[in-house]
Amino acid sequence: MLEFLQFTLSGISFGAVYAAVALSLVLIWRGTRILNFAQGAMAMFTTYIALEVIRGTGSYWAGFAVALAAGLVFGALAEVTVIRPVEGKPPLNAVIVTIGLLVLVEGLAGIIYGGQYRSFPAAFTVTGLRAGRSPLGISWFDVFTVLAVLAAAAALAAGFRYTTAGLRLRATAFDARIARLLGVRVGRVLTLGWALAGLLGALAGLLISPSTFLYPNSMDSIFVFGFTAAVIGGLDSPAGAVAGGLILGVLLSYAGGYLGSELTPLAGLVILALVLTFRPDGLFAGVRLRRV
Repeated sequence: MLEFLQFTLSGISFGAVYAAVALSLVLIWRGTRILNFAQGAMAMFTTYIALEVIRGTGSYWAGFAVALAAGLVFGALAEVTVIRPVEGKPPLNAVIVTIGLLVLVEGLAGIIYGGQYRSFPAAFTVTGLRAGRSPLGISWFDVFTVLAVLAAAAALAAGFRYTTAGLRLRATAFDARIARLLGVRVGRVLTLGWALAGLLGALAGLLISPSTFLYPNSMDSIFVFGFTAAVIGGLDSPAGAVAGGLILGVLLSYAGGYLGSELTPLAGLVILALVLTFRPDGLFAGVRLRRV
């Protein structure tokens, strides 16, 4: 029973990171119908920036804030300079462009920072928590990870519901042509969506790097699991992205704990195949005709 609890809590911690990546993908998909294959690489690069700031200032939180700001800027620049020229074009164009951006960013990271593995500090201690004498399999940093992602998701939900910018984002996701006729500057709204996605990706990079080390390809597998989480929840459902990330994290933790860590990628592939077979729109996908 204790082992089951440990796997569950550990899965929730990793699942929160998958949820952040999934939510960043959903934000972009809803507005542009583009899947950003470079999302993980962008997150990796902002984490390198955070590491340089931390080493230069000695402050973890300075690096944390700079990385989130860099994620915002990186996302906005990617939309304006790389993605906007292919919006409205055949879907394959966007796929090629985002894969090209992935290769470019990872290549630049290798040139600038080198290919060696680097340790990344955690905001809080990684010493395992205990209930009495029983280890729980998580640390205070894992607790921080879950709370940070849930707080970011809650802030986005509140922003979508109660702010003018959020209403415009929802209107653009519903139908960009109608939103444009209603006076919404769709280009700026899409840039905002990409910027927010970049921020969420940066958050995911900061939260996972203490566990996986940092190197130019460090976010590739995290992106794959984040994409799987988005598919599980439904690419049109922000709430589903969060739920999908947590579900996937727990299931992969069970698979790795009971079957062996080497089978974790295979378990992720099986879960993805099952969802695409039986619920291709995702477990939490809403109806196609939505009210804004």
